[in-house]
Amino acid sequence: MKNLLFLLLILPLTSCTDQDLGWFILSPDNVDGLTNLKFLLSGLTTTIYISIVSIIISAIIGFIIAIPSLAKSKFLTYINISYVEIVRAIPLLVLILWIYYGLPIMTGISFSPFVSGIIALSISESAFQAEIFRAGINSIKRAQWEAGSSLGLNFFKRLRLVILPQAIKNILPALGNQFVYVLKMSSLVSIIGIGDLTRKANELVVSTYRPLEIYTFLILEYLVLILIVSYFVRKLERNLKKDENN
Repeated sequence: MKNLLFLLLILPLTSCTDQDLGWFILSPDNVDGLTNLKFLLSGLTTTIYISIVSIIISAIIGFIIAIPSLAKSKFLTYINISYVEIVRAIPLLVLILWIYYGLPIMTGISFSPFVSGIIALSISESAFQAEIFRAGINSIKRAQWEAGSSLGLNFFKRLRLVILPQAIKNILPALGNQFVYVLKMSSLVSIIGIGDLTRKANELVVSTYRPLEIYTFLILEYLVLILIVSYFVRKLERNLKKDENN
């Protein structure tokens, strides 16, 4: 893995000697190159922010959607299944375009590109979060529910005080992995004009006519970002396993 990362990082540098390539447009050694680099990196904050907000909102929605699946009522269970299946069947790009362009026509309610992107990402991701919460909660033995019931706790108190504190250990690693997924999928919001990493790259390509160099740098940006997040997710998983063993 380390060797692969090393090769990916030095590939653009080894290609700089090729006269057909214009890596000088991203070189910090000249004013234009430094300006272009700053422009590309300026989308990093937007990408991270929209991903964090989306994963938090989707987790809240996902948890709410997961609750009906825990009930004995078939009607409530069907609500959960219907939401998950319908939302998962809609491509994220289509959902982004519909919320930004279609929703105002249908309801008269319009959102800014940034808010539309967050809404689309949150809704799309919430279906996966609902399944994560459902699986995590169901992994707790039925005896724990019965123990809470013997203490006179109602359903929601048992869920909050007894089940969730145990289930969260199983849920957190999966939520971390979904955050990586949201980071990658956030690149699609560039289609409605949000100034994230992908949008900045597209704008620079139009002005410099250097797609190979710029999109290669874009890949490296996402690669480094995802690897950093993945490192902390794996570290979290190891810490949780240590706690379980102790």
